[in-house]
Amino acid sequence: MKYIPTSWSVPYYNMALEDMLLNDSQYTDDYFFFYIHEPSVIIGKHQNAMQEVNFPYAKEHSIHVSRRTSGGGAVYHDFGNLNYSFVLNKKLGELVDFAKYTAPIIKCLRELGVDAELSGRNDILIDGKKFSGTAQHLNKNKILSHGTLMFDLDIEAMANVLNVDGLKIESRAITSIRSRVANLKSYLADGMDIFAFKDAILKNLFEDSQIEVFELGNDDIGKIKKRVAEKFSTWEYNYGSFPPFSMAKKRKYGAGIIQANLDLREGAIGSVVFTGDFFANVPVEELQELLCGAAFNEESVRAAVGEQNVIAGLSTDELVDLLFY
Repeated sequence: MKYIPTSWSVPYYNMALEDMLLNDSQYTDDYFFFYIHEPSVIIGKHQNAMQEVNFPYAKEHSIHVSRRTSGGGAVYHDFGNLNYSFVLNKKLGELVDFAKYTAPIIKCLRELGVDAELSGRNDILIDGKKFSGTAQHLNKNKILSHGTLMFDLDIEAMANVLNVDGLKIESRAITSIRSRVANLKSYLADGMDIFAFKDAILKNLFEDSQIEVFELGNDDIGKIKKRVAEKFSTWEYNYGSFPPFSMAKKRKYGAGIIQANLDLREGAIGSVVFTGDFFANVPVEELQELLCGAAFNEESVRAAVGEQNVIAGLSTDELVDLLFY
């Protein structure tokens, strides 16, 4: 196995690196690397970003939203979270197996004095509290197994930016989330920072073997940047990749109580119907027609409607607020 040193703190680059190692035939070895991100929400391959992320909070705090290639749930990253990825050659007939690929990490943690254990489907716990989530993705020849390690994560920010499914947690209150998660820092030796923690895991993972380093060359970095530009940083990939679903947004403005009833398809507004106690300067259907087909993001909506004045007293800024905030 070869270790790849990286320094990207924007998640799109590390998602692209994983994709390159998984799918480009020239990368024939087994690989391992770490990454630490700026505040980010990483959503699973099959998730709907519109439902998983508190977008007003994410926008206010400049939090990235990035889709990964593996399944599983949304997670929050910041500078207090250490993330790792294994990209390994797959054995014939191999299926998703969290126990197998979390075992090296659990072994490392136990040797650092952390009594870690795999629990449920894909979580690693200490004292019954979650500090790590893992996810996997398989293609014909390789397996990606990656995970988070909460070292000194901002739990309050995590609770605010993630729309936690009620099936996963009884209460969305921050106090409830705090009771279910733990940061590793309080379980490790005093004075150990996240970089020393990373080095300790790396040394333990390779044991007494010489760490074989794979340095990314200019060609590799060029491929990664191309993937970022064409896929991993795009709205279409991170937000637009969701199945059809419906939602209703309701607010009160000077114009009255207004509800937008939306059907979203392939990242765009399939249909929208406005209801409420408002008055209209022209038939409200004109506004509904303007919005149909627009990508479901603020910029596209503004471009579609311009400085509309369909609903009396409702500005375009308020319309955007209704739909997105």
